[in-house]
Amino acid sequence: MLRTHTCGELTINDLNKEVTLTGWVQKSRDLGGMTFVDMRDRYGITQLTFNSDDNADLRAQARDLGREFVIKVSGKVIERSSKNLKMPTGEVEIKVLNMELLNAAKLPPFLIEDETDGGDDLRAKYRYLDLRRNPVRNNLVLRHKMAQEVRKYLDALDFIEVETPVLIKSTPEGARDFVVPSRMNPGEFYALPQSPQTFKQLLMVSGFDRYFQIVKCFRDEDLRADRQPEFTQIDCEMAFIEQEDILNVFEGLIRTLFKNVKNVDLINVPRMQYADAMRLYGSDKPDTRFEMQFVELNDIVKGKDFSVFDNAELVIGIKAKDCAEYTRKQLDELTDFIKRPQIGATGLIYMRHLPAGQAGNADEILKSSVDKFYSEDELKRWSAAFDSQPGDLILIMAGVKDKVRKQLSELRLEMGNRLGLRDKNVFSPLWVLDFPLLEWDEETQRYHAMHHPFTSPKPEDIAMLDSKPGEVRANAYDMVINGTEIGGGSIRIHDRALQSLMFKHLGFSVDEAQKQFGFLLDAFEYGAPPHGGIAFGFDRLVSIFAGLDSIRDVIAFPKNNSGRDVMIDSPSTIAEEQLRELKIRTTI
Repeated sequence: MLRTHTCGELTINDLNKEVTLTGWVQKSRDLGGMTFVDMRDRYGITQLTFNSDDNADLRAQARDLGREFVIKVSGKVIERSSKNLKMPTGEVEIKVLNMELLNAAKLPPFLIEDETDGGDDLRAKYRYLDLRRNPVRNNLVLRHKMAQEVRKYLDALDFIEVETPVLIKSTPEGARDFVVPSRMNPGEFYALPQSPQTFKQLLMVSGFDRYFQIVKCFRDEDLRADRQPEFTQIDCEMAFIEQEDILNVFEGLIRTLFKNVKNVDLINVPRMQYADAMRLYGSDKPDTRFEMQFVELNDIVKGKDFSVFDNAELVIGIKAKDCAEYTRKQLDELTDFIKRPQIGATGLIYMRHLPAGQAGNADEILKSSVDKFYSEDELKRWSAAFDSQPGDLILIMAGVKDKVRKQLSELRLEMGNRLGLRDKNVFSPLWVLDFPLLEWDEETQRYHAMHHPFTSPKPEDIAMLDSKPGEVRANAYDMVINGTEIGGGSIRIHDRALQSLMFKHLGFSVDEAQKQFGFLLDAFEYGAPPHGGIAFGFDRLVSIFAGLDSIRDVIAFPKNNSGRDVMIDSPSTIAEEQLRELKIRTTI
């Protein structure tokens, strides 16, 4: 080793030791006849001192050091006269006796400090420099610790880590596949796995009754803060179990991670039906750090000649506590927010519950934006429905049932942000259960699997597959934390006849089902056990633990919103010779 210690290791207990350190120059400063250099490695910072009275030549060399120069120094640990108790090494410094320049460095394009002057694009281009900064490095250390805790927990429960193939077969369900041409099989393509779903089911058929893998998955879909074209799952499967077994084992995993990594005890992990989540929050991944549940108003507000309400399929609202004093400007901002194309609402109705003495009124007063249509007695019914108190603001939207719920959900989250109710240091986990098995797609005019085609329907709902397919519930469950889905899974179909019936309702012909999934259907004929599992979005989970909004910040080398790695300039064109060898012609 070139060093005896790291830059984060030495303390007052090491006084007078002869040591050798290596690292990068963080910064240097001259004071009189002395030069002080902060030297950094991944473990911390140690201060170096160079004194002209001891060695003028050595001090002259130190003054020529630039930021990010790589150096090796040997010297003696001495006590600092001006201590910095905010850092572990802040009571000592190294009196340098010898220095070797290992590598000079160009001036970095941005400051390699906790608070940098580099923008997102610049830091992405020089990601290897960005990774030297403490906040980014700490995210990856956190990721490492969480991965180790996952493995320890699952290993203790007899799970076996099994690697599954990366070059597989393209399937028609789910997101778009990334495809890879096969040189040895011209005109044919592999696909990169969106998940190891079918392989982990085959492992259950093979008798590996407890499997897990921390695995890369690939989906060619539009990107956002919590999506990347390649991402990591904690992928798990169990045989000879029921849904309750899955929930208990993996709730235990989440509890263990919070306790061992963040020292947070999760007191309660409630369970909520999908139907209730949509009815109360307009989302299948509700943020339950704050209440603000939906209140339905159809029975109260219709029939008063107000066409916005009368013509709506659903009228719903939320109560924002202590917001009655919102100005017209603030209310207009909320209206503009929900009218954005991403949300698509047409307007917002509000009612203020003003306390006595405000605006000259002797008693409490209810004031709405539609007073022309609703009397004071009718507004009192609104107030009763929301259990509003003086100082509260009621926000109401109307429209098509599913659409208006999603719109109000966005408004609810916005109000949560404005009122400081979405504290990143508060964690509210939740199981959402019993999702619909199928969802209707207007574009293709057929049903698609809400989770995937291998999800088992509730046994008591199977009879409705022919008559009421949209009402069939799945044995499916999601783990949600702070409004983010961090895990999802289901009890699987393990019977060929039921799996074939499922393919039929998804629009597959018998031949198509056999071509795409014949290997799985055939496997089910050789004694498939009851099984089920779950996959956690590892990047999302780490970002929640780190208090971050974007998963990019917990991935060593992420892609940008266009799916590009600007550091290595990928994706890129390939040579004509390669294309000819692959029997591929491009037309753009």
